[in-house]
Amino acid sequence: MSETRPPVPPFTAETATRKVRGAEDGWNSCDPHRVSLVYTPDSFWRNRSEFIQGRPAIIAFLTHKWQAEREYRLIKELWAFTGDRLAVRFAYEWHDAAGNWFRSYGNENWEFDAHGLMRRRFASINDLPIREDERKFFWDRAGPRPADHPGLSDLGL
Repeated sequence: MSETRPPVPPFTAETATRKVRGAEDGWNSCDPHRVSLVYTPDSFWRNRSEFIQGRPAIIAFLTHKWQAEREYRLIKELWAFTGDRLAVRFAYEWHDAAGNWFRSYGNENWEFDAHGLMRRRFASINDLPIREDERKFFWDRAGPRPADHPGLSDLGL
């Protein structure tokens, strides 16, 4: 029996938006195992200059990522969709072990299988050093971004 992660393709504006918000909530959990379950077992990623394939590699990558990127808070926004593909833009804020803050900006292209699992993810990301007083993402990390917290467009990002 195949795993299913609704919504499934073909996407509509509503289902694509829900898929993006679900991904945002999952990544904000900073739980590598939970996040890995939305990808096919053999999912292929290009993340910046790294090439990653399969759930074990995804878990290892995310474990390392969230050890380095502390106080991680992410906002994703749907850019475009068609059939089984979504284009997403995102920004996240984090600090390193020395307390230096960054806002990372990026774009992702996602391709899904018929069961709603992501089989391919291509991410391009740039990091911008920011001062702590320039941060824009504030919510309790114990839960997802609240519905009343501004999104990327609302924040002018």
